[in-house]
Amino acid sequence: VQLQASGGGLVQAGDSLRLSCAASGRTFSNYVIGWFRQAPGKEREFVGGISRRGGNADYGDSVKGRFTMSRDNAKNTVYLQMNSLKPEDTAVYYCAAGQVYYIDDVPASYKYWGQGTLVTVSS
Repeated sequence: VQLQASGGGLVQAGDSLRLSCAASGRTFSNYVIGWFRQAPGKEREFVGGISRRGGNADYGDSVKGRFTMSRDNAKNTVYLQMNSLKPEDTAVYYCAAGQVYYIDDVPASYKYWGQGTLVTVSS
């Protein structure tokens, strides 16, 4: 499966942004989708994941209550709604697909990765 992340940009603290992850290729609904982010000099961090049919989602502690994932399998797209953005949310955001049985926060569990989209939050 090929993934294309989009929607990044420059925003101010407190603003909202919605990222999209569009997939093509194999059956999209077969995959758990995760969002990860990586800031300069830091390790890749789990942002959130959503189950195959979208019924379950899980989030990293740093974004809980501010970020929400959803998916539309008919459109082969997953969304990451980011509210109340903070400067520390600045990073390149990646979506990833994995044929796992549960939402996993380990990057190695996801086989397919998009190219990333940059989110910059100014203070």
